[in-house]
Amino acid sequence: MITKEENYIEINVGPQHPATHGVLRVILTLDGERIVKAKCKIGYLHRGTEKLGEEKNYYQMLIYTDRLDYLAPLSNNFAYVRAVEKLLGIENKIPKRAEYLRVILAELSRIASHLVGVGTHVMDIGAWTFFLHAFREREKIYDLLEEISGQRMNNTFFRFGGVAADCPPDWLEKVYKWADEFEKKIWPELMDLIAENPIFKERTVGIGVIPKDLAINLSLTGPLLRGSGIKKDLRKDEPYSVYPEFDFEVPIGKNGDTYDRFIVRMEEMRQSAKIIKQAVEKIPDGDVLIDDYKIVPPPKKIVYSQIEYLIHHFKIMSEGFLVPEGEVYAAVEGPKGEIGFYIVSDGSSKPYRFRIRPPSFINLQALEEIAPGHLIADFIALIGTIDIVLGEVDR
Repeated sequence: MITKEENYIEINVGPQHPATHGVLRVILTLDGERIVKAKCKIGYLHRGTEKLGEEKNYYQMLIYTDRLDYLAPLSNNFAYVRAVEKLLGIENKIPKRAEYLRVILAELSRIASHLVGVGTHVMDIGAWTFFLHAFREREKIYDLLEEISGQRMNNTFFRFGGVAADCPPDWLEKVYKWADEFEKKIWPELMDLIAENPIFKERTVGIGVIPKDLAINLSLTGPLLRGSGIKKDLRKDEPYSVYPEFDFEVPIGKNGDTYDRFIVRMEEMRQSAKIIKQAVEKIPDGDVLIDDYKIVPPPKKIVYSQIEYLIHHFKIMSEGFLVPEGEVYAAVEGPKGEIGFYIVSDGSSKPYRFRIRPPSFINLQALEEIAPGHLIADFIALIGTIDIVLGEVDR
C-alpha cells in the first residue's frame, strides 16, 4: 500500500521482506528517495516467553531460552543458568572443566552468530561470495556442536551446575584445529574478500553513524556500542565464569558507522578463536556437573537400574526443585550484546517473576534514530548492521 500526504510517500518494508531477516515491519516516510522517518512495528513473533517463565519450573524453562536468539542459543543458556545458580548459591561450586566447556561453546556460538550476521549483511548489499564462505565455516561449527550436544541448533546443553555431558573423545582436538585454521587462514581470507572492496566501503563508510552519546542514551550493547568507540564488554568489565584466565582484546570502532561495526564483528570472531584455543590448551580434567541430586538428576545408568533414582529423576524433571527466596540479575556478553535474566523467586519451583533483557530488542531502537536522512537503498544496510533476531525482539 502506498499513501501520499503532502509531498511525502509512506511505504511498508516487511513484515515479509528478505532483508528484515524475520517478521519486522518498518513504516518508512520518504521524500523522494530520502528517508524522513522510520517507525518500527514489532510483535509478529510474540510467544509470551516471559509469562511462560512464570508457568514452567526452572528446568522446563531452560529449553525455551534457546528460542530467544536462536542463532546463539548457548549464550542464552549461559545467562539463564548463571541467574538460577546465583539464586541457588552454587555459582562458585561449578566444576572447572564445566566452566571451560561453557566458554568454548559460548565462543563457538559467538562466531557462528557473527558469521550469519556479517554474511547476510554483506549479501544484502550485493556480495554473494563472502556469504558462501561465511556459511561454510558456520556449518563446520554446527558439526562440532552436533557432535557434543546431539543437535546443530537449539542445543540446550548447559545445566544448572555445569553442562549436560563431557565432550566426546578427540572433540577438543577438532575444535582446536578448526579455531587455529579459522584464525590463521579463513579469517584473513574473509577480510581480503570484502574489507577493502571499494563498492562495499561506499555502501558502509559514513552510513548509519551512531555517535557515542546516542549509543549510551539508547543503552546499546555489543558491537553497536563498541562500534561507536566505547570499550564495554561484560567478559572484561564484569568478568564471569573463567574469562579472566584468557588473554583477548575488545575491538572498538572510531566513527560508529556501518563499516566500523562490520570490522568490530570480524575482529571479535578472531578474538573468540584465540579464546577457544587457550581454553582447549588449559582445560582441566574432572567432573562437568556438580554432585547434588537435589538439583541435578541422577546419572542415567543408575536411573535405568534402580527405581528410587528413576522416581527422583521423574520428580526433578516434572516438579522441579525448590529455589530459595530472593531476586537476581545475571548477564553474559552475547554476540549481539548483553543478554540478561532477572528472576524473582518466592521459594517454589517456579519463578515468581521472569524478565529477559534481550540485546536485539534494545539495539533495534537505533534504527529509527539513524535511518532519517539516508537513501532508501541504504536502509537495507542499516537493518543488517544492527543484526537483530526477531525471536528475542518479540519474545
